[in-house]
Amino acid sequence: MKRNDDFEARREHLANLTDEQLEERFWELANKLVDPLLQMGYEYTSPSVERSVLLRMGFSSLEAKAIVQGAIEHELIAHGAGNVIYRLAKHTGMDIRKAGLELAEGNRWDEAEQLFNGGKA
Repeated sequence: MKRNDDFEARREHLANLTDEQLEERFWELANKLVDPLLQMGYEYTSPSVERSVLLRMGFSSLEAKAIVQGAIEHELIAHGAGNVIYRLAKHTGMDIRKAGLELAEGNRWDEAEQLFNGGKA
C-alpha cells in the first residue's frame, strides 16, 4: 500500500508565510482549539471541583465537604462555593475563614441565598 503524499498541496496556503506569520497562525489555531475548553471551565462546575477550590482556600476536607453539600442543598453550587463564602464574608464583615466555618456548621445559608437570589451585594 502506497501512501498518497499530498503534503505539497496541503501546505500551499502556508508556503509564502514567514516564520513569524507561521507562529502567529499556530497560536491563533491553538487558541481556537482551547477556547471551548475554557468556556466550559467558566460555565460548569462539579462538587469535586468546588471541594478542591475550598481546600486551596485553606478549609479541611471535612469542612469543604460540608460547605459544598450546603451549596448544593441551597442551590448555590452554580455560583461556586468559594464565591458564596467570599460574598458572605464581604457582606457580613467576617473574614473568609470564619464565613466558611459558619456555612460548614449549617449557619447563615439563608443569608447566603439572599445575596445571590435577592439581588444584594
